[in-house]
Amino acid sequence: LIVGGTTGIGRAAARRFLEEGAGVVVAGRSPDKGADAVAALGGLGPVAYVPCDAARPDQVEQLFGRAVAFLGGLDVLYHVAGSSGRGHGDGPLHECTDEGWQATLGANLTSTFLTNRAAVRHFLAHGSPGAILNMASVLGFAPSPHHFDTCAYTATKGGILAMSRLAAARYAPAGIRVNVIAPGLV
Repeated sequence: LIVGGTTGIGRAAARRFLEEGAGVVVAGRSPDKGADAVAALGGLGPVAYVPCDAARPDQVEQLFGRAVAFLGGLDVLYHVAGSSGRGHGDGPLHECTDEGWQATLGANLTSTFLTNRAAVRHFLAHGSPGAILNMASVLGFAPSPHHFDTCAYTATKGGILAMSRLAAARYAPAGIRVNVIAPGLV
């Protein structure tokens, strides 16, 4: 299951999973991008699109139900979805608006929390191992105000790192691996 798998890094990951013989569900907010992704990837193997705003608990629950049904289970969650927040008012601390803060936390941190929680619950309920891969950013380790001066975005990426570290330590005995990719600008 790739949340944010309709474009960019997520879609490239979906392609690679399919090339390796996996079945894939890609999720995203845009039905048009979802249809385009399925059309582009469909010849490579079993792939489905499920529309989902991953910052909404009800939609995440529906996503997991549909993904598990399509895939016959769940082995991997790759959460790559997120946004910069600039369009909502994210920016330097002294300029970041309340709307920018809330929108960016929802798109990046809340959505990651909700999908990770659903995946862990699934793995634990089925007594099965699993893997979670979360997308953070180099900004969570090394802020760069000269190039990317966004308070809320940087905070969310640091939050994803901390949440993932805790989850990795907590669920390792159950065979659940949690890792993070923290790229620079792509």
